[in-house]
Formats: sequence, structure tokens, C-alpha cells
Amino acid sequence: MRVVVEPVSRLIDEFSRLPGIGPKTAQRLTYHLLRMPAEQARALADAINQVKDRVSFCSICFNVTESDPCELCRSETRDHSIICVVEEPLDVLALERTGSYTGLYHVLHGALSPVDGIGPSELKIDALIKRLHEGSVREVILATNPNVEGEATASYIARLLAPSGVRVTRLARGLPVGGDLEYADDVTLKRALEGRINF
Repeated sequence: MRVVVEPVSRLIDEFSRLPGIGPKTAQRLTYHLLRMPAEQARALADAINQVKDRVSFCSICFNVTESDPCELCRSETRDHSIICVVEEPLDVLALERTGSYTGLYHVLHGALSPVDGIGPSELKIDALIKRLHEGSVREVILATNPNVEGEATASYIARLLAPSGVRVTRLARGLPVGGDLEYADDVTLKRALEGRINF
């Protein structure tokens, strides 16, 4: 006797393919959708279709966009001599929220991870090198995540860019606002000391 009908089983399978969604979460999401009003479920389905139909990646910076090149790359008010290299499009959103960066971006779509089979050819590193040859870039800011993969990616790119003469910088690391020293790890404390500024 079949306990789960085929459409429900299929939706659970599809949800479980998403990153960070395990079988239990996939089941909860599926049964939540079953209980929600039909118009909300259709709105969700429509939003997914719209993303797939209307959104692509910018051919210059590889951020998400509805038009190519994206709004940031086309902007005449942005500083085209600085490129901030990030791992994912969400990192662009985080940096833009600060309102303090006015240069351009380059999205790698991941970080080097030999264990996961992600090497330089799987990332948008060659496109970054091409951008440097084509324009008047004077600085590249490496804003990869402060983990093993992010650090390896930043080091790899820094070595590649060294012969170009372009200034290569890294985001400062330190203590989060509101954090207590006693809870900070050794690496964070070390970087906070090394990256100290005048008061």
C-alpha cells in the first residue's frame, strides 16, 4: 500500500536536492505547501519560474541581473578602477548594504575546494584576469570568506595577479561589533591586533 502519493513524493525529492535541505526539511516544506492557500502556492511557483525566465548572470561581473551588463557594471557613478572579488552574489548584497563601497564587483561563484572537485577552472577567475587586461583597474579587493577555502582562493588569486602590477588588498579581519574578547578565537584576535588602526 502506497503511503505517499506520487506528486508529494516528487516534491519532497525536488526539495531535498536543494543545498542545506535534508529529507526531514523537504518533507516539512512539502506538507506546508499542501496546507497553504492555492494562490500562495501558485505565487511561489510563479516566482521560481520568473527567476529562471528573467534572471541571468552579468557577462562582465557574473552577478545576477535582468539586463546584461548589469546595472552596477553600466553605472557611470561607480569607480571602475576598483574591483571587489566575492564568492557569491549574496556577498554583493551584503557589501552593498553597507553603503560604503562604490567600486565594481566580480563574482567567482564559489571557492577553491579540491575535496569537492572545485578547481580554478570551475570559478570565474579567468574572466577576472581578462577584465584586468581590458580596463584601467588599479586595485582588486579580495573579499572571499574567512575560511580555509576562501583563504586558499584569495591566496591563489593574489599570486596570479602579482605580475600585473595591480594593487591587491584583502578585507580586514577583526572582532564583530558587540563581541566579547573572551569568546573570540585566536585567529580573529590575532587579525584584530594586526589590523589595528589609529584612534
